[in-house]
Amino acid sequence: MRSKPRFLLAALFLGAAFLFVARADDFDAQFKAIADAKGRTPDTERLQALFKVEWAHTMADSPEFATYVGIPGYDAKWTDLSAPAIAERRRLTSRPLGVLATIDRAQLSAVDKISHDLFKRQLEEAVEGNRFPQELEQINQLGGIQQDAAQIFSFMPAATVEKLETQLARLRALPEQVDQVIALLAEGLAKGVTPPQLTLRDVPQQVLNQIPDDALKSPLLLGFVQPPPTVSGEDGQRLRAEAVKIYAAQVKPAFQRLHLFLTEKYLPGARQTIAASARPDGVAWYAWRVKTQTSTDLTPQQIHDIGLAEVKRIRVEMERVKNETGFKGTLAEFFTYLRTDPKFFFTDKEELLRAYRDIAKRADPQLMKLFRTLPRTPYGVLPVPTYAEKSQTTAYYYPGAPESGRPGNFFANTYALNTRPKWEMEALTMHEAVPGHHLQISIAQELGTLPDFRRWGGYTAFVEGWGLYSESLGEEMGFYTDPYAKFGQLTYEMWRAVRLVVDTGMHALGWSREQAIQFFQENAGKSEHDIVVEVDRYIVWPGQALAYKLGELKIKELRAFAMKELGAKFDVREFHDEVLRNGAVPLSVLDTHIREWVAVKRR
Repeated sequence: MRSKPRFLLAALFLGAAFLFVARADDFDAQFKAIADAKGRTPDTERLQALFKVEWAHTMADSPEFATYVGIPGYDAKWTDLSAPAIAERRRLTSRPLGVLATIDRAQLSAVDKISHDLFKRQLEEAVEGNRFPQELEQINQLGGIQQDAAQIFSFMPAATVEKLETQLARLRALPEQVDQVIALLAEGLAKGVTPPQLTLRDVPQQVLNQIPDDALKSPLLLGFVQPPPTVSGEDGQRLRAEAVKIYAAQVKPAFQRLHLFLTEKYLPGARQTIAASARPDGVAWYAWRVKTQTSTDLTPQQIHDIGLAEVKRIRVEMERVKNETGFKGTLAEFFTYLRTDPKFFFTDKEELLRAYRDIAKRADPQLMKLFRTLPRTPYGVLPVPTYAEKSQTTAYYYPGAPESGRPGNFFANTYALNTRPKWEMEALTMHEAVPGHHLQISIAQELGTLPDFRRWGGYTAFVEGWGLYSESLGEEMGFYTDPYAKFGQLTYEMWRAVRLVVDTGMHALGWSREQAIQFFQENAGKSEHDIVVEVDRYIVWPGQALAYKLGELKIKELRAFAMKELGAKFDVREFHDEVLRNGAVPLSVLDTHIREWVAVKRR
């Protein structure tokens, strides 16, 4: 069914009592049919049907996400960013809630009740978010069409002539997408909804990085440079020539228009303030971001205070480990030493990548000590693409897609090697690869009994909280035996505590960018380049950075609770399986689940 184009007739069968046939993109009719089947079809079946229709709507509405997930049939298109499409998207956001209201939660199984509640929560938060014109901020230094388009093409299958023809179709459609982005940016400029001007300084060059004079050096055309052996030489030459023609006649001029608009209008007119609360309706907008990113009801001031307390606690640990190294100076002097001594840095990019791969390879067999359930999806270690590396973070993870055979990948930044210290590498690998993001996200994807929105969705506080918690598992896996590596782990924990302080400081409490950078420098050993990139990240992604520390604290709290309550019955492998059993969930749902599991174990 997934391989069929969505414009074909599709059948949605909900048991013997309910058969609905309609166009697959007629989502209003499909939602109505599910609601109208109340009393004739069991509520459990109607709930699963609702999940499937909403997932199909998500794929049709966001074809790039469908490519990312690995579902075929959408690879020739881009998300429609026209004004009518945005209005229709907002209208349909609330439609599933009306259907959900016709389903009796009491009739559902325990697992389906969790899915019901998560689905309802996500929809309600999305409806609330429709109040804010998020679509107007299409570009910042960390993402946008000047980076995302190339990434999407890198995800696309390219093993056959048909697959490469699909890439050509998406390439032809790209200029219209660029023009829609320009229109939204212009509207945001008129309404005062833009990223801060100072964070956009590298964006024009990022655009130019997509359109070199040699078309085959563009990251947008990588699939055509060396077609796979499954494509004949004659077909490969024909497809390559067509890609170059489209690039020269349509794609490059479109990106040139974007570059001209950015340099002549957007950057000069972008806002000078940095606080999210400085945007129209900004206080409410930031509060919504904090709520959705942390899955808590904590206020910015409460989060700020938690951050200050964590910074104080971690500094004590840092002093202890600093003394273990034999260093005689102050903590500030130790930070300088760690940032500047050449022995802590590689001088060759490939050496850095090999070292990351070595750490990952040593981590893999240690997972058996801490987990009973391990994912089947493999992962690799790759460099951050050169067109984005200057403004990109130290590392990140892109999930695999079992449906399309794509592995997960841990991307390490090899730009400015004198800012990539060796002592941070073990903690970073624990976070981005295993037992962090790759393990957690791949296990969630492989939970075939869960609806797709839970396998592929999730909550930032859980996902990033697990990543930070995973860093602390390094010692149990035989890492951090060197005091500098242990200090690196503390540096990364401090980094996430600092985030609580500076994110809320800048967006809610009146802090300047310079104040945030200074606080960061005083409390973490990360390089100045990393600190500036990070602070600018918090500016354009308000609230997202709060998720890490709050999620980690909750998981650690629940582990301590389980250990105390279960005593000799506590099995860390079983605990970790329970944490990951339901995919990424709100922290309150995780809390309830673990406490119920402990109660059952005690009985």
